[in-house]
Amino acid sequence: MRSILIKDTTREEREQIVAESIGNISGACDGCMSGLADMYQPYIDGEKEIREINMEFHAHYESGDEGPERARCEVLG
Repeated sequence: MRSILIKDTTREEREQIVAESIGNISGACDGCMSGLADMYQPYIDGEKEIREINMEFHAHYESGDEGPERARCEVLG
């Protein structure tokens, strides 16, 4: 297995790694896939490793930041 670390890849290789990992982003009809591709731009630019980006996304997802607020259950108080 080849390394995908920034230090071991060129910008062109990182673009290819992201493209192969995400798949056909031009075929997305709802626009969500283009946002996913944008999420990995710091990796392509050599600013953050894929692992860092994934960890930040996962932490944000689990924390519920910017998510809908849960309604309070009147029965349970």
